[in-house]
Amino acid sequence: MSMAQRERRALVETMSAVGPDAPTLCGKWTVRELAAHLVVRERRPDAAPGIMLKPFAGYLDNVQAKTARKPFQELLEEVRTGPPWWSPLRPVDAVANLSEMFVHHEDVRRSAPGWEPRTLSDADEARLWSLLRKMARMAYRKATVTVVLATPDGDRAVVHTQSEAEVTLTGKPSELLLHAFGRDEVRLETAGAPGDVRAVLALDRSV
Repeated sequence: MSMAQRERRALVETMSAVGPDAPTLCGKWTVRELAAHLVVRERRPDAAPGIMLKPFAGYLDNVQAKTARKPFQELLEEVRTGPPWWSPLRPVDAVANLSEMFVHHEDVRRSAPGWEPRTLSDADEARLWSLLRKMARMAYRKATVTVVLATPDGDRAVVHTQSEAEVTLTGKPSELLLHAFGRDEVRLETAGAPGDVRAVLALDRSV
């Protein structure tokens, strides 16, 4: 079973445990609305382009709102079973859905007070580090200083080169990945001039 599949199952278990009306880190979305987003992304190719393309966003919102009205357990089952056989996402599920499932699982977990990071295996952290290195340049593209990501084990990646001023973010790959995807509920250490650090932490990191 791929990490994406394991995260998918864990996400569904967490959603079921906290209930449909629990908050998430996805703006004002509840767990029900997040589940609807995942279902539409994988099962409504007519509406999914609205996730990235603003001209189609209105249609996406309407489809997602209608989907969210399904019984909660039905939504969870559709998330659990993943892309249907005809979906272009199904053959690439292990790659295309790893970040989606991991990040949204943490969106549910870390919306509750008192959250703590999970302990992931070294192999899973390595998978997330590989993924992070591929997408971090886009996440930190708006930085006005050089941005370096580092792990406690000594791995380093310069993900944005802008000036001699440098900010280093250090943490486990799982924490760095969440930050790169725009989440602030993370455990990181920072190094650099205080103003530069504040600017990097406040960046719009949407990808």
